Amino acid sequence: MQVTPVLPIILDQGFSLDEDTAFALGQARMDDYAFAEPFAHAVMDNFLPDEMTEALLAHFPADPKAHDKVYEKGYGGTHKRQISPYDCDAYLRSAFAFFNSAQFIRFIEGITNIEGLIPDPYFSGGGLHETSSGGLLGIHADFQVNEGLQLFRRVNVLIYLNKDWQEAYGGKLELWDKAMTQKVVDVAPVFNRCVIFNTDADSFHGHPDPLTTPPHITRKSIALYYYKAQTIQNQSGESRHTLYVARPHDDDKTKADVEKLRKKRDKRAKKMVAGKPQSVLARIKAWFR
Repeated sequence: MQVTPVLPIILDQGFSLDEDTAFALGQARMDDYAFAEPFAHAVMDNFLPDEMTEALLAHFPADPKAHDKVYEKGYGGTHKRQISPYDCDAYLRSAFAFFNSAQFIRFIEGITNIEGLIPDPYFSGGGLHETSSGGLLGIHADFQVNEGLQLFRRVNVLIYLNKDWQEAYGGKLELWDKAMTQKVVDVAPVFNRCVIFNTDADSFHGHPDPLTTPPHITRKSIALYYYKAQTIQNQSGESRHTLYVARPHDDDKTKADVEKLRKKRDKRAKKMVAGKPQSVLARIKAWFR
């Protein structure tokens, strides 16, 4: 039986998703996301179209790649392989370009109520993850600042690619309370399941017990991280919009057009620093960011 995916991605020619539809689908889940315990998160099955998830798994690289990172850090990560999408074939490169697109991000913005999310073109810490038998990742709160990009990390997205995953294998993602007194949620990494959560200083998660999979079975996932820039204050009200200028030899009409653009630019700047009071809805949205 064909199951309707959370994201109705059109696969006829690459990957396509209407941005307004994606945002609305996210917003429909926003309340459940915001009030989830132990921190804002969502667990969604049948996240992508079956055909897409099957293809992602089929193209998952078995052989080592040039820029693979292998972690053998004990509690900090054991038997874990991180694969750069740029080392993968054309299908996976296209898929990760889609995951970094406005089409996909609009869904993430809708469900998290965090506007202006920015993807990481370098996939720092992200990409494809694979953990083999005996591997684990200790409970942790992720890094919050991407030092290379100088951006604040706000959201994690995990998509699991494990078919016929058995309870006995372990590998569940554990979400712990902020005081680290108890595990509140655990999530089996089953095929086409997506977990999204806010990346805060106390968003404690991991899969800290060694996997008990047979040697030929690994725990596979896609890891995507999204960021937000810090607000750049503008107390003086100076315009930061595009500035058009005329050349000395331009005709009068061109110079008049430039003057109109200058006035429009100044008007926009004054409007932005007018200090209009926030609506109740805007204050509520700000509270959840």
